[in-house]
Amino acid sequence: MGIDPPKLSNELEHWQAGEGDKTLGSIIDVFGEKSFAVLFVVLMGVPALPLPTGGATHVLEVVTVLLALELCVGRDKVWLPQRWCRLELGGGGKRQGFVERLIRLIRWLERFSRPRARFLFDHRVSKLVFGVLVIVGAVAAFVAPPFSGLDTLPALGVVLLSIGVLLEDVVIVAVGLAVGAGGIALVFVLGRAAIRGIGELV
Repeated sequence: MGIDPPKLSNELEHWQAGEGDKTLGSIIDVFGEKSFAVLFVVLMGVPALPLPTGGATHVLEVVTVLLALELCVGRDKVWLPQRWCRLELGGGGKRQGFVERLIRLIRWLERFSRPRARFLFDHRVSKLVFGVLVIVGAVAAFVAPPFSGLDTLPALGVVLLSIGVLLEDVVIVAVGLAVGAGGIALVFVLGRAAIRGIGELV
């Protein structure tokens, strides 16, 4: 009888509770080949919060796009500049609370998730498609008008998509795609209306 692999929520909880710095670099060290998807969850989890960020999350979205490009060109291991590797993600205060909320979301999804259509995951073409979809969602969140909150749904779509890939569950992937597509549509329609309104005022 085989041993079930550790749950993603438990792995993140162990990383959060363990010794050492809670940085992007430490995630890469702990999660290995899964680092791309785990980093997408953590990085895009901040703009996915239903709060107007005023552009404060742009650096996270830029890092996400860089990582997704690496995935698209076939890299198996994450590369980041040392300065970005030292970016703190947890260890106390608001950052720790943010990671704990992410863990609760993942644990809730794990209750309903099971591997579905596993043949679609973990090969060259699926990684390319995954990377492209993450880029689209991150760019949509980046271009959303500041203080509008419109970056929330595209970012949440990336988070759910990435969790679906980690859990190898095509249903969660589909939900992430639907949420992201709806968010991108809102960014386009409402963002354009906001720009038009500003233009009329000027």
